[in-house]
Formats: sequence, C-alpha cells, structure tokens
Amino acid sequence: MAAPSLTVAARHSLAGRVWHWRDPPADAVSGLMRGLALPELLARILAGRGITAETAPVFLDPTLRALLPDPARLAGMETLAARLARAVRTRETVGIFGDYDVDGACATALLAGLLRRLGCPVITHVPDRMTEGYGPNAPALAAMVGNGATLVVCVDCGTTADAVLATLAPRADCLVLDHHLAPIRPASVAAIVNPNIPPDTSGLGDLCATGLVFMALVALLRALRAAGQFATLPEPDLRAELDLVALATVCDMMKLTGLNRAFVAQGLKVMAANRRPGLAALLRVAQASLPPGTSTCGFALGPRINAGGRIAAPDLGLKLLLSQDQAEAEGLANLLDSINRKRQTVEAEVQNQAMAAARAQYAAGHPVLLVAGPQWHPGVVGIVAGRLKDAFNRPACVAALADGIARGSGRSVSGLDLGAAILAARAAGLLDHGGGHAMACGFATAEARLPALHAFLNQALAAAASLPAQPDLIVDATLHAAAATPETASALGRLAPFGASNPEPVLAMPRMTVNYAQPVGRDGATLRLSLSDETGARVPAIAFRARGSALGEALLRRDGPLTFAGQFRAETYQGQMKTIFSVIDATPGERA
Repeated sequence: MAAPSLTVAARHSLAGRVWHWRDPPADAVSGLMRGLALPELLARILAGRGITAETAPVFLDPTLRALLPDPARLAGMETLAARLARAVRTRETVGIFGDYDVDGACATALLAGLLRRLGCPVITHVPDRMTEGYGPNAPALAAMVGNGATLVVCVDCGTTADAVLATLAPRADCLVLDHHLAPIRPASVAAIVNPNIPPDTSGLGDLCATGLVFMALVALLRALRAAGQFATLPEPDLRAELDLVALATVCDMMKLTGLNRAFVAQGLKVMAANRRPGLAALLRVAQASLPPGTSTCGFALGPRINAGGRIAAPDLGLKLLLSQDQAEAEGLANLLDSINRKRQTVEAEVQNQAMAAARAQYAAGHPVLLVAGPQWHPGVVGIVAGRLKDAFNRPACVAALADGIARGSGRSVSGLDLGAAILAARAAGLLDHGGGHAMACGFATAEARLPALHAFLNQALAAAASLPAQPDLIVDATLHAAAATPETASALGRLAPFGASNPEPVLAMPRMTVNYAQPVGRDGATLRLSLSDETGARVPAIAFRARGSALGEALLRRDGPLTFAGQFRAETYQGQMKTIFSVIDATPGERA
C-alpha cells in the first residue's frame, strides 16, 4: 500500500480529522489502465492500495477456484475431517455446541445442516448468555451425551475450555473449530482446528468460525468422496452455503482480503437468490434493498440475528437460519425484529450512562476506556463498547455488574490487539475468564479487580494515549462533480465487498457549495444535501447524523466553498438507481 504523501492540518477539518492522501506511482496507475482497461479513478484507487496489474484480476473477481487453499494447510484439519467422516459413515449422533453471536449461529447452522443432509442425527445447543455464559459448560455437554451424542463439536468456542471438555471422556469424542486467541492448546480433544494458536502456520488466522467450518466441510466431503460415499448418492454443493459464510465474515469484522473476500463476494450472490427461507424472511422484515451487500449483513441482518442471544432466547437466530418452512421463518423473523427493537431501547439506556463515564476517563487521559455499571444488561455491553470506541477512538471495555462479578466485552481500534491484552490480564490473575481476538474480547472478573484490570490494560495498550480524538481520514482520490455519474458509481462498485482492510473508497470533491440542506429522519440528525461546483454541476448528498456537530452546523449555514470528503455510491430507491455522495468531513482547504 502506498504511503500517504500529503496532510491537511487537523484544524482545517470541520470534523477535527487529519486527512492523508494516497499518491500511487504514476506508472502503477497507467499500468492498471493499460493492462486491464480500467478507468483512471478505479486504477488510482487500486494502485493506492498496493494492488498491481498482476493482482488486480483476482481482486476484482475473487473466486473460490482462485483463492480457496487446501484445507489440510490448517493444523489438525485432516484428523478432524477423518473423525467427522467416521461419524457420517456410521450415522453417529453429533452434538454441536455453538456461540450466541452471528458467527456462532452461522457456523452451527452450516455444520448441522450438512451433517443432517448426510444422514447424521444432530443435536444443537447455544448457551444462554445470562445463565451459562460463553463457551462449553459441563451440564450442556452432559445433556448432549445423555441424548445420544457420541461426538461433540464446539464451533466458535472451546479453545480455552480444556477442563470442561475433558468431562466428555470416555463417553464422547470432542472436536473444536475456533478462531479465538488462547495461551495453550487444549489437550483433551480428538482434534482442534484454530489458526490462531500454535502449531498452526497456515496463515488463515483471519477466518471466522463459519469460514473454518466451511473449510472443514470441504475436507469432509473430500474424505467421503475418497471412501466412495458418493458413488450412488449425490454430493452436496457447498457453494449454496456461502451465504452463511459471508454473513458471519462480515458480522465478525474479519478482514475482507484474500479468501474472505471470495467468501463474501460469492456468498452475497447466493444470498441475493433468496433460497434460504430464514434469511429471505429477515431481509423482508428489515426492508433491506436487494442485491444485499456488506452493509445489509452488518446493519440489517446481523443485529436481528444477534438480538435473541443478547436479550432473549439464545437459539432463535440458529432456528431462523435452519428453518425450511416459510411460515415458521416469517414468524421467527418478525420475532427477532421485535426483540431487536427492544434491544435498541435497552442499549440506549446503557449507552447514555456509559458515555458519560467514558467521557470523564477520556478527559483524564486513560489510553483504554473501561466502564461498568449495575443494572446494565450484559447482552448489550459489546455494542456499547463499540459505540465508545467509535466516539473516542480508544479501545473500550464495558462491563455489567451483578453479585460482585463484572461481565464485559471490549472493542479495539486498528493496530491495537485487545485480545492479546486480555489474555495477558488473565495470565496475570486479573480475570476469571477472558479471550477474543485483536479487535474484540469478552471477559469476567470480580468487581473489586476492575481498577487493577483497568490499570493493566492502560499499560498494555499505552500507545492508545497518543491517538487523536478522531481517526485520520485516508482519501483515495479526487472526484469532480462532472464525473459523479452512475457509470462512475458502477465502476466503484467493482471494488466491493467493502469492510475491514478493504474500506469503501473515500473521495474528495473540491470547491463545492451547499445549495440545500434539510434535516431528515425521525430525529432530524441526518442532513439531506445538494452540492454544486463552480460550473453549476449538482451532486445529491447526505450527511448521516451530522446535525449538532461542527460539520453539520456548517452545512446548515451553507458555508462554502468547501472540499468534501465522502463516499460516492449508487442507491436503488423505488426501483430506480440514483447516485449519492455520503459526506464524512469537509475542509475549507483543498489539495495543492
């Protein structure tokens, strides 16, 4: 990736952000234009992100054929696939223990659905966040074994549960498919696949649990094929399951590069076909536009699937994903939608209190924000932690207090590994439970240890103290009003799917004047705009939740001319495609 070469002073930005411009070498841009017949804007963005004429074809058309590695690269995969194949051949009852988030629900649904099609009886269990907590527990495992399970598979959990999983022996074997960090590898399981613990050297640590399950199923079908399983029976087509992999990859905030990019790009196509009754029903309830994109997954589907595990029955999302009955799916989708609205109310109450406490900690100079409160619902602390992280550009942890115990979740900013810090805190005796990955974590500890935990995290992530109040803004290229056309929006869409490590391009529109600014939405916080340049060329725009900020007030005053930074995209409204510029920031200056 090319290093930014020009900085606009923070005091000139209405949102208080430092702008960096990508300046790719001219020969890299021209090479992309000549070699792939790309428009200059697209070539400039690609080159600015370090994508060359050689790597661009696969980036622009990410397929499993080009990017899916041999599953055997993952440590433990061949042993795990062989044990699954034995279960299929002998029709063993398989228990699947999942997690209560989107990744856990998708991973459980993917594995359960395929094993059932292959003839295995399957028992699933999703733990109750309030009464069971995260990860495997002995009573739930015993219930699975009591109901006939001779093989238990933990998905999106289990790496740190060695003592609990040991209780299965000798009644059942145990397999683990997980991606969370851990200090040691469990010894009591028949096989574990986790690319984020030794001795794995696959380089696939950015896969979510559902992605790992997909890889395991590729390996399973290969083992069954070699054993002659499909000589007379049809072989399942795993490509039809990519909608689940795409949804989980986006909602678990995995990097959208390499294999994950192929998973999401191809999975969104499967999702658009509306073949899974549960997701089709949820798309209708959420009034999500088609074709679905990463924003559909992250903002329409994910929160509703998560809602059950946060404040209601933990397995509602899983039931929705597994449902094959349209009427049942519609009922579950409507139920999850109503639970999600309740979740929003609960979240708002916690967020108001947490924000005030975090503001005081930020003012005091804490590198990490750690706030806790009684009566806070543990099902929403992770969401609120994300809100604090976004508001203050600091790693943030939020905990619910009850009976002297703090149960919390954390979210981090790019470049600061919160999961590793939590593991270190656990090793230091400051946590009873804790784990996660670089960008997110979960933990439990005695309320009395919270001050010591906060001090430990402050020291471990001290680099956060030097972060600006708002993250720097990386500008990919300049877009002039005359070029703000549907054709340009369509070209930019070729860079999708957007997400972690492949953000939607930020474009600068210089010397634009605000002709019209109108508050819209239920709370009037969003501004609908019309912008124009000195030639009179007009560009419809929107500034989400800008009212009340310095940026929003400048827009309402119709200050100008300004250089705007934002994202240019096409939207479908009432069957018609329209373009819109989504404003992120603005500055009176412009690039030299």
